[in-house]
Amino acid sequence: MNPRHLTLGILLLVLCLALAACGGDDDEDGDAAGTTEASTTSGGVGGATLNGSVGPGFTISLDGTDGITAGDYTVVVDDQSSEHNFHLTGPGGVDVSTDVSAEGEESFDVTLQAGEYTFVCDPHASQMNGSFTVG
Repeated sequence: MNPRHLTLGILLLVLCLALAACGGDDDEDGDAAGTTEASTTSGGVGGATLNGSVGPGFTISLDGTDGITAGDYTVVVDDQSSEHNFHLTGPGGVDVSTDVSAEGEESFDVTLQAGEYTFVCDPHASQMNGSFTVG
């Protein structure tokens, strides 16, 4: 195999891996990555637990937001990348985030009010984002 074909093959492999890492629509209900919806799980002090995840690729999600109502919640975030963070904002002054350079699990106690909430990875907000509405 000549060097030009080898170089082209490597470039195609890198491109395929990059596209695979970008994620896509893995949800059965057709939601785009980053705007997942699921049922809440019980737990946390005085409320339910919402489970968030960011990384290791360009993925961000928050499970437990389908049909969510106002109240006290614990947001547990599994931060799997030192290149990303998880930042939740919304009504009532909710503004919690993990550090970009940190990895691991972190939890936040929040009181959600009726309205629209967003979660993003700050360095990649145009690609890694989602939202949910509290009724």
